[in-house]
Amino acid sequence: MATRPLPAAAYGAALLAFGSAAWSVYWTVGGTALLDTVGGSIEEAARRGGGVAVAVGSTTAALKVAGGLLALALVRPGGSRLPAGLLERTAIGAGALLAFYGGVLAVVGAVALTGVLGEPADPHALRWHVLLWDPWFLLWGLLLMLAGLARRRLSRGGARRSGGRGRGRAR
Repeated sequence: MATRPLPAAAYGAALLAFGSAAWSVYWTVGGTALLDTVGGSIEEAARRGGGVAVAVGSTTAALKVAGGLLALALVRPGGSRLPAGLLERTAIGAGALLAFYGGVLAVVGAVALTGVLGEPADPHALRWHVLLWDPWFLLWGLLLMLAGLARRRLSRGGARRSGGRGRGRAR
């Protein structure tokens, strides 16, 4: 029963990572649906296209895929070939960064939408960030952190039961 949060959090984080990567790939190859919800220089670059936009979009998508693979490594057999402590610390750290990024942007965006900071340059895109894109990163980060912490707890519990510092593997 104690292992349930690990797979749910890891698979949830992977789903959010791969979903975000899919949008990045779609926009990188020229798709325009929901591109106006991103706004700013990212929207402009994607609409212009060209080598720089493709390079930035491809790099962004690759990093998001890596985030999804990191989440899966916490629960899939292949992840046991990686040093447990490094895997868990990487997931916890990456999750914290994602959650911080999404949380701060959602709060600042919500404040900006009130008009306290002046009229937003693109209220339409800002609303989408506050209501979807930024909470997406926040939730992805929280799930990745939870999965990393749950796996670490299982690894340490397994090491205590075996009497050593075993790597422990969550299933």
